Amino acid sequence: MFTGIVREIGTVAKIQRAAGLVRLTVEAPKTSPLVQPMESVAVNGVCLSATHVRGGAITFDMIGETQRLTTLGALRSGSRVHVEPSLAVTDRLSGHLLLGHVDGTGTIASRRQRAGELILNIRVSSSLRSWLVPKGPIAVDGVSLTVGAALGGSTFPVHLIPETLRRTTLGERGVGDRLNIEIDYMAKLIRQYMTASHRNGQVWRVTRSGGPRPPARSSELAVSRRAAPERGRTAGSRSGRTRQT
Repeated sequence: MFTGIVREIGTVAKIQRAAGLVRLTVEAPKTSPLVQPMESVAVNGVCLSATHVRGGAITFDMIGETQRLTTLGALRSGSRVHVEPSLAVTDRLSGHLLLGHVDGTGTIASRRQRAGELILNIRVSSSLRSWLVPKGPIAVDGVSLTVGAALGGSTFPVHLIPETLRRTTLGERGVGDRLNIEIDYMAKLIRQYMTASHRNGQVWRVTRSGGPRPPARSSELAVSRRAAPERGRTAGSRSGRTRQT
């Protein structure tokens, strides 16, 4: 797992193609001492397994799906990339939890400089757009950012402060450039669970105190409502009124 706090900007040193794989070597002198072969490293937000670590360089093998579904297939020698080693148990969680499993790519629709910040409007597919929440977390090329409030029909804004611009390559990106996008993992878990509950006929209710009550099947709720008066009836009741117990 990762945090979206970029450790360093690495440089692509070599790209080799063989047997359907692309072997990517990245110069990352600050990160390489922390990495062993088979450990995970995020490169522009994509989780890759290190195959070799020599000196200040880390080598990875990429399959065709990684090249097709992310922006890594467009890298060239000399490209600058975000590098982050995997999260240690003792590390501080300064960004938000990331898996490095990119959900898709977005394209910079516009960029606007404002006092003290750069605003990028990123266009994504409707399927990705449906996951976004104003002020919620989002990973853009592996950088932990916040979704701006002014969401458009197919775009969302991110506001980049000078420190982010200094420590990442996002300020170098222009209109039309593609970026890797990873949706907040917690949002995906919650939505998947709620969708599965709905398909199974379960409903969620909120109590007066504001806390959620466990889901119950709608059929079970209907039965419990019909059976409630019978449970409350007492033996020998002449009036037929029920006594609540």
